[in-house]
Amino acid sequence: MTTIPSNLRRVLRREPRVRPTTEPVAAPPERVEAPPVEIAPNDPLVAYFSGVTGAVDIGALQLDSPALAGLREAGVKLVVPLVSQGELIGLLNLGPRRSEQEYSADDRKLLNDLAGHAAPAVRVAQLVREQEAEVRQRERIEQELRVAQLIQQQFLPQELPDLPGWQVGAYYGPAREVGGDFYDFIKLPDDQIGIVVGDVTDKGVPAALVMATTHSILRAEAPRLVAPSEVLTRVNELLVDEMPAHMFVTCLYAVLNPATGRLRYANAGHNVPYVSTEAGVTELRATGMPLGLLPGMEYEEKEATLAPGEIVLLHSDGLAEAHNGDREMFGFPRVAALTGEASDGEVLIDRLLKELQEFTGPGLEQEDDITLVTLGRSAAAAGGGAAERELAAFQVASEPGNERLAIDQVAKAVAGLDLEGPRLERLKTAVGEATMNAIEHGNDNRPELPVDIRVVVDDTDLKVRITDQGGERPIPEVETPDLEAKLAGLQTPRGWGLFLIQKMVDDLRTAVDEHHHTIELVMHLKEAPDARS
Repeated sequence: MTTIPSNLRRVLRREPRVRPTTEPVAAPPERVEAPPVEIAPNDPLVAYFSGVTGAVDIGALQLDSPALAGLREAGVKLVVPLVSQGELIGLLNLGPRRSEQEYSADDRKLLNDLAGHAAPAVRVAQLVREQEAEVRQRERIEQELRVAQLIQQQFLPQELPDLPGWQVGAYYGPAREVGGDFYDFIKLPDDQIGIVVGDVTDKGVPAALVMATTHSILRAEAPRLVAPSEVLTRVNELLVDEMPAHMFVTCLYAVLNPATGRLRYANAGHNVPYVSTEAGVTELRATGMPLGLLPGMEYEEKEATLAPGEIVLLHSDGLAEAHNGDREMFGFPRVAALTGEASDGEVLIDRLLKELQEFTGPGLEQEDDITLVTLGRSAAAAGGGAAERELAAFQVASEPGNERLAIDQVAKAVAGLDLEGPRLERLKTAVGEATMNAIEHGNDNRPELPVDIRVVVDDTDLKVRITDQGGERPIPEVETPDLEAKLAGLQTPRGWGLFLIQKMVDDLRTAVDEHHHTIELVMHLKEAPDARS
């Protein structure tokens, strides 16, 4: 049996049956199978067999070929090329006849006919083996992706930090092939918080394992060292010796003092964060090499103070480097411009994802993981206004019946506020009606368009903000329903929803931009003495 390169395969070595002579012949000794002969891709023998037809007596060949010498040493006398659809797929090797006679013309004709029938069968067998190997490889890759996804999910934060006077938002959207994006929030001394966004090169289990290692080191070193430059320097030193070849980690690490708005940051080759300010969009730039590439790296540390109303966007390159069908890139300038238009971190995330969806169009597969983290300082945090505290932030798909999910989540979020039974029931009714309107009228019952719901509280009020994606249409004015006017056709048959919602809560506020409707339901924490029972 001979192993040959590229598209040539192993084939069974056979010898033709010959009739015995009239004289008795001693039983042949037991045959020992010769080891396979390796044929290099550039061996002249490959080119020779690719252009010849019929059985070849290799004893007569004059080629400077290591493979030819190997075949002769293995005892091969005759070689029959196996050809299928003009392609050489293998060789049928034969040793000397047991009769010790030369192969006759009839023997050669028989072998050529046999090769003509065997070659298609051998090719079919090769294709079956290739398909089976592809199936096994595909199953192995799918299993690897499942493992990598599990690793990533376990290391992503399960909840956002609760920072009075601040709004924190996060989004992680994995691509079909698992990459190495990650983000994290780390509690630090003196009520500070560390904010991390990173991206590991490569995909699959190797990237997920490097991500897990980086995450663990950051978690261990950040509370001890705190300073962003020192933390990244230490993480780099620990990663250099452990990093697989051709891999590295980009990482942005920042430390926020919520009381003052002071933000210290260092950057290990990651995307530059954008800040939305009254004067426009600014960038938080700091220099530093990616983690795990070279030992002895130092990282520049800078700081900024976030003013009330300002929003910071930390992001991975899966957003800006996404392409549409014409291979145009979404682009960092577009991301920066959209950040400058934002007035709220959660709205900014929604806007970025919606713009990306419209840019790429339907049917295009996501190229890379997308990670977005927003940090916004509430405008009320300065000047003595009441700072809001977020109790819950979630989404429901725009499918009928999902208003019940919203009701349950809101009820769970406000459980610690001691709302009395009737007031809680009115709030739940208003949430259900407003969510149902958002699903049906704002998002047209399209499951891919989410309804965003945020529950916040300050010193005096509980607020539930319900946002849909139908900003191109105005919210109608609340109209007092008149049954007789409706029956007479003077009022639309609809219109009970907003009226009912308004009657269930202490205040109803609405807002519209070019992309969203937002209905804000307000319940006072302390009910007036003449309030409804």
